[in-house]
Amino acid sequence: MPSSVPRTAAVSALVATALAAGLLAGSSSASAAEVRISGIQGSGRISPLVGTPVADVPGIVTGVRTYGSRGFWFQDPNPDRDAATSEGIFVFTNAVPAVAVGDSVKVSGTVTEYVPGGAASGNQSLTQISSPKITVVSSGNELPAPVTISAKSVPAAYAPKGTAATGNSINGLQLKPRSYALDYYESLEGMNVRVGTSRVVGATDPYSELWVTVKPSENANRRGGTVYGGYDDQNTGRIQIQQLAPVAERPFPKADVGDVLSGSTEGPLDFNQFGGYTLTARTLGEVTGDGAKPETTRAQRRDELAVATYNVENLDPSDPQEKFDALAGAVVNNLSSPDILALEEIQDDNGATDDGTVSADATIAKFTAAIVAAGGPAYEARTVDPENKTDGGEPGGNIRQVFLFNPERVSFTDRAGGDATTATEAVSEGGHAALSLSPGRIDPANAAWKDSRKPLAGEFTFRGEPVIVIANHFASKGGDESLVSHHQPPTRISEAQRHLQAKSVNAFVKDLLAVQKKANVLVVGDINDFEFSTTTKTLTAGGALYPAIKSLPAPERYSYVYQGNSQVLDQILTSPAVDDFDYDSVHINAEFADQNSDHDPQVLRFRP
Repeated sequence: MPSSVPRTAAVSALVATALAAGLLAGSSSASAAEVRISGIQGSGRISPLVGTPVADVPGIVTGVRTYGSRGFWFQDPNPDRDAATSEGIFVFTNAVPAVAVGDSVKVSGTVTEYVPGGAASGNQSLTQISSPKITVVSSGNELPAPVTISAKSVPAAYAPKGTAATGNSINGLQLKPRSYALDYYESLEGMNVRVGTSRVVGATDPYSELWVTVKPSENANRRGGTVYGGYDDQNTGRIQIQQLAPVAERPFPKADVGDVLSGSTEGPLDFNQFGGYTLTARTLGEVTGDGAKPETTRAQRRDELAVATYNVENLDPSDPQEKFDALAGAVVNNLSSPDILALEEIQDDNGATDDGTVSADATIAKFTAAIVAAGGPAYEARTVDPENKTDGGEPGGNIRQVFLFNPERVSFTDRAGGDATTATEAVSEGGHAALSLSPGRIDPANAAWKDSRKPLAGEFTFRGEPVIVIANHFASKGGDESLVSHHQPPTRISEAQRHLQAKSVNAFVKDLLAVQKKANVLVVGDINDFEFSTTTKTLTAGGALYPAIKSLPAPERYSYVYQGNSQVLDQILTSPAVDDFDYDSVHINAEFADQNSDHDPQVLRFRP
C-alpha cells in the first residue's frame, strides 16, 4: 500500500535539504500567475517551479486516495505537444479530499518535490501540489483518455546513465521518453494510464499489490515470470499494480506468477517508496488463468547424496503449527527428503523476545518432529549457537544456520570445541581434508561477519566418502537503492560486506583444497546476491567453487521474486571434485501469494 507517512513540515524540510544538496533543482523567479500542469511538471524529473506558489491550475480529477497519503490526482484535458511533460499531478491534501472523480477543479498551492523514503533512499521524487486551495467548477465530467502502457510504448533501454559530475544522478537530465523506460514512466507521472491484459510476474503480497509485465516476451520463463539476469537488463515492462479503493471496501485479488490480469486496468500513475512507478487502479482487471504450480524435485538415487538449502523465514516455536507443518511437508514432499538440509533463519527458542536466550533446541525439535509427522525421516541436527544479538536479523531472534541430516543415509563427524567465537580450521585427517571443529564457525572474528550470520561448517560421511558442507546466510541487501533510483546505476552499499564475506569463505575453501585437491566441498545457503554478482565471482575466485545454478538454462535461474523480477539469492556452489551433479531450484514459494517462506529451496544431487 502507499506510504502512510504524513507529508508534513518535516517533508518540506527534507526537500529543502535535498535542494541544498543539489538533489532537486529549484526556481525562485516564477510568479503566482496561472500555469498549467505541464508547466509544473516540466520536461525533467524535477519541476522548474519547485518551491513556487501557483494559482488556479485547471484540470479534471482522475483519482482520489482516502487512506495513507491522502490526496487526489487531476489532469489537464487540453495537453501540450511535448511528450516529455506530464499532464497529470498529485495534490497532497493530508485529509480526505473533498473532491470526486470527474470534478473539474482549479487548484492553488505550492509546488513541492516529495521523496518517498527520504532523500537518503536515493528514490526519485514525486512532483505534487501541497497546501492546496481547491475550487470545484463542475462535476461529472468525462475523464481524459488514458495513455496505454504497452510493449510498443515502453523503450527497451531502462535508464540514462548519470555522470561523475552529478554524482551519478539523472535528476538534472531532460527526459527522453522514447529512449528510456524510466524517462517514459516519469513523463506519465500523475497521468491517467492503463494496461491491457497482462501477465502477472509478481504475486499478490500482504500489502495488496502485484506486478505485471506489458512485455510478455521479455526474459520470460516457462512458469510465467520474468527473469533478472544482469544489472543492465532490468525488465522494462514491469509495473506495480495497486488499487485506489480501500481493501475493506473492495478486496484485492489474489494472484500468483503466471496468472493474468485480464481486461483493462486504469488509473493514475503514482511513484512510491516500495516499487517506484505504480498504477493506482481506479478500475481493476480480473485475475484469470491457472498460474504456476508448486514443483516437486525427484528423490535421490541410492548412490546419490542429496544436499539442500532452505531459508525458513524466521522460524521459532511461537509460529503457528501450520507453518511448521507446511515447511515440513515441503521438505518431505517437494524436496523428497534430502540427505542433508541446511536451514537459514532458525530463531532461538522464544523468537523475537529479547531476553538473552540463544538456544534453538526447541525450534529444531518442533521442526524435526513435524517432518516425522509428515512422513519424513527422523533428522538429527547440528548447529552452533550465536552470541546474543551479534548476528543480525530480527531483534531478539538470534537467527542461525542449522544442519539437518538423515542418519539412515549419512553420518556426521563430530569434532568437539566449536562455539560462537572459535574458528574451525582446515586440517588433514587420514589424507582427507577435514575440519578441526565440526560443527564449527568459519572466521567468526573477521569484521566481515559483524552483525551478520557466521558460516557454519560441518563434516559428513556418505558411503565412506567425506563431504564438507558450509552453510551461509550472507548480509542482506538492506540499504541498497532501488532500480528506480535517481542514481543510475543505483548505489548498492550492502555489497561491500558481502564481498568481504565471500572472500572469507573462498579463502577457507582454498585452505581445504590445499589439504586435498579433490575434496568434496559444498558452499550452500542464502547468499543474498545474484549468480552474476561480484559476490559470486569472489566466492568462485581461483576456481575454488562453481555456482551450480549456472548449470540451469538462464530462464530457470531464480529462487526469489522481488518487484516482479525473478532472481537468484539462494545458491549451492561446488568444489572442482563435485563436477557431475544434478541441480534443481524447487519453486514452491517465491511465485505464490500464499507462501511458507519467501525463498525457494535449492537441491543438488551427486555421487561423491
